Amino acid sequence: MPEVIFNGPAGRLEGRFHHAKARGAPIAIVLHPHPQFGGTMNNQIVYNLYYAFAERGFSVLRFNFRGVGRSQGAFDHGSGELSDAAAALDWAQTISPEARACWIAGFSFGSWIGMQLLMRRPEIEGFISIAPPATLYDFSFLAPCPSSGLFVHGDKDRVAPMKEVTGLIEKLKTQKGIAIEHAVIPGANHFFENCVDPLIAEVGTYLDRRLNNPTRTATPTRTERLPPPMSKDD
Repeated sequence: MPEVIFNGPAGRLEGRFHHAKARGAPIAIVLHPHPQFGGTMNNQIVYNLYYAFAERGFSVLRFNFRGVGRSQGAFDHGSGELSDAAAALDWAQTISPEARACWIAGFSFGSWIGMQLLMRRPEIEGFISIAPPATLYDFSFLAPCPSSGLFVHGDKDRVAPMKEVTGLIEKLKTQKGIAIEHAVIPGANHFFENCVDPLIAEVGTYLDRRLNNPTRTATPTRTERLPPPMSKDD
């Protein structure tokens, strides 16, 4: 996947971008876990989400938040990272001005940032939120949630206990006009250790249903080395 560098609010941001060949292909932005606990764009879940979208015809961007890898700046406790995500979407839209739709996906800290971006950008029509840390961050801004999407959670998650996440999702399900789905991966902890494959399969099934079972598109061979699992401290 091509390496890219684009301008963010605190300096240059490092990313990987797959540009779909189809005219008007949708855009997806994938956000990584907490920068101070080993989260990067090469997290194995972020990596696999990236390809899940690419294989379904999306132009996809994953990138390092400020202060991670070759991205400039320093960790900003969420506020700056939200600005980074907005800049990433702006850049992707500049590269793909005819994109017919936008999606946002995030894992853990990245899901919190992604859902905030969803509230600010009406063009985002779908989301994938994996292991949202509802006990660590305030998700009350999702009132109402403007787009339909999928939450995925492990039933052994101790970082974001299932009870708290389920409470958040049940509140969102009461809203009219959107469809919130919730998938639980049996045996999975917050990091989906030994459960990444069923997680990505669940996401793929959801995307196929939302996209009316698109034909898989040929993508470049995954030449990047699959990164090791992230730190358990996230």
